[in-house]
Amino acid sequence: MKIDPKYFFKNISDKDPLRPADLGYFFPAEFHPHGATWLSWPHKEASWPGKIQLIYPAYAKFVAYLAKSERVNILVTDQNMQRFAEDHLDRAGVPMDRILFHHFPTNDAWCRDHGPAFLIPSNPGMSKAIVDWGYNAWGDKYPPYDLDNLIPEKVALHLGLPCFRPGIIMEGGSVDFNGKGAVITTEACLLNPNRNPHLSKEEIETYLKDYYGLNQIFWLKDGIVGDDTDGHVDDITRFVSENKVLTVVESNKKDENYAVLQDNLKLLKSFRLLDGRSLEIVELPMPSPVIYEDTRLPASYANFYIANKHVIVPTYRDKNDEKALDILSGCFPEREVVGVDSWDLIWGLGSFHCLSQQEPAYL
Repeated sequence: MKIDPKYFFKNISDKDPLRPADLGYFFPAEFHPHGATWLSWPHKEASWPGKIQLIYPAYAKFVAYLAKSERVNILVTDQNMQRFAEDHLDRAGVPMDRILFHHFPTNDAWCRDHGPAFLIPSNPGMSKAIVDWGYNAWGDKYPPYDLDNLIPEKVALHLGLPCFRPGIIMEGGSVDFNGKGAVITTEACLLNPNRNPHLSKEEIETYLKDYYGLNQIFWLKDGIVGDDTDGHVDDITRFVSENKVLTVVESNKKDENYAVLQDNLKLLKSFRLLDGRSLEIVELPMPSPVIYEDTRLPASYANFYIANKHVIVPTYRDKNDEKALDILSGCFPEREVVGVDSWDLIWGLGSFHCLSQQEPAYL
């Protein structure tokens, strides 16, 4: 079945039965092989006030690990920003033949949330596709975001891919997939009235199933302290295989995160996949609180990114860094787990997973 890509650049009405799931499309797990990673070059000083110049060495090191095993697409505003990026990447030893720059201006760097959500088809003979969710900077917290909201459509047009437009707000960091029909998310984020106040929980579940090709949604409660996204799941719980999750826990009972993370842990233990299996749960420690200018930042080892040959993990100059890396290494025996200092990056309230969006390979 061949689909005219132009069809999908209009809003699809509620009465139109054609949805990605109807055509056999689904969102694969992050550990599915990648064709590329997409990034938006950081340039908004207000996201790292007083620190933006300090983040580039760690960011370039992140790109260097990505480029070892996959193409890296980087969105920049213009030629000047491209030259600035090339200078930093060159200093980090990044092989520039693995990097493709696109002059697609953005408001900010958080490509996980404003970037293209790639689907792959279960039916042979069809191309990949993109879901163009709406984006409002986590409940209109950080306007303007008009340029960011255009990125999925621009990428779809550039690649010549079909583009589905559900017409609701959804962010990539709010969902994590096992690639076999299940997703984990949080009520604090997806049910927040600053996203889609006109939709019920059941209606949001329908959108998730129809546009991500899902059949099962696991709801956790809240996220960690300092997370300005209202509880993105990529700071707390991540699938590492079809039935195994890593979830962060706090050992200090007096810490603000302790009760929240224990509640989520209890929920995870109660979940069952459709075949009746319980989830295999691996607990990941939290780092000690990272505080800058009297602000507690959302530092978490769960904000790692799974590339083709590496798992890139944010570290925080903390006693738990090595423990977290060891635990992650046990979960990814076929990949090299590497820590990259995120002490300055986390001042932007996100790390490597928040900054990136995978493009799956179409096998």
